[in-house]
Amino acid sequence: MSAEDLEKYETEMELQLYREYRDIVRQFSYVVETERRFYLANSVDLQVRNADGEVYFEVAMSDAWVWDMYRPARFVKNVRVVTFKDVNVEELDKPDISLPGNPSFGS
Repeated sequence: MSAEDLEKYETEMELQLYREYRDIVRQFSYVVETERRFYLANSVDLQVRNADGEVYFEVAMSDAWVWDMYRPARFVKNVRVVTFKDVNVEELDKPDISLPGNPSFGS
């Protein structure tokens, strides 16, 4: 496999991942960004821990989707992340009404 073929494959995988994200994002309540991953989740528990003067974050998520093109299964029941780096948790805005077949409605 040439470098060009590999680049084309990765570009296709990223596009497929983006399309999957676009199709499912409305099913989730939170976006969680860590140093290594991007998650969509319906339940998030963020705890700030302090052990021996070192501050770290422990994030527990359930009913989650992981942005990772190399994972064969991106939907996971439970996720636990422990990191010394920043964690960003955002609650997604849920539109009151969404009409099927009209993705631009409310945007």
